[in-house]
Amino acid sequence: MGMLLRGAMILALLTAMVRTCPKPCHCSERGGLTNVQCSSRDLDAIPDDLPEDTVTLQLSSNHITRVPSQAFSRLWRLQELDLSGNTIEAVEAGAFQGVTESLRVLDLSDNRLRGVPKEAFGRLHAKISLSGNPWHCECVLQEVLRELRLDENTVNEVSCHTAVREEFAGRPIIQVLDSGVNFCSFQRKTTDVAMFITMFGWFAMVIAYVVYYVRQNREDARRHLEYLKALPNSSHSSSKDSDTASTVL
Repeated sequence: MGMLLRGAMILALLTAMVRTCPKPCHCSERGGLTNVQCSSRDLDAIPDDLPEDTVTLQLSSNHITRVPSQAFSRLWRLQELDLSGNTIEAVEAGAFQGVTESLRVLDLSDNRLRGVPKEAFGRLHAKISLSGNPWHCECVLQEVLRELRLDENTVNEVSCHTAVREEFAGRPIIQVLDSGVNFCSFQRKTTDVAMFITMFGWFAMVIAYVVYYVRQNREDARRHLEYLKALPNSSHSSSKDSDTASTVL
């Protein structure tokens, strides 16, 4: 009996630990699952003590600046995540590791994202909202977007704030890509031009060195010749003396 009681107490303690609610947030339970409300709580980071059975997590309208790697790795039941209206500037690689299969809705709208690494979203199946961010349209962003399931209601609000080509700034990214534009080709051309300029610079340096080397050698040779000319000509003097002696005889 004592062992059963002790086991029940341990189970209750573990359950309480799993369902501990972060202090600034409000948690509500339904059907053994937890909904966590942390919107407008002046948070500057994602809480690390979220209940493991969290299904919905509201973190909108805070001051969160980044989504670190494995930020939600314990929340394997998480289905809806709202990070809108923060000041997020970086989503690290592996940020959604652990919830790629369970997550159904992800809102990252109205933040400060200019770009994300290729590994940021992994194989996320969620419907994603990315509108209201100052995106920089370039090759990596293009490759990331091709792998995502964007929210059809806000997809035309995902615009190029800046771009590798100025004429695309201010235009919806999807419209630009659908028109046949390939940002990766621009990057390759830029890289090729940079390589050509670098190679031309090295070639010019080599030519300049060869010219300098030849001129320096010519100058040294000229000086050496002038030096030899300035020396007394002993063989010429001896020949002159012999001719004089022969004449006397």
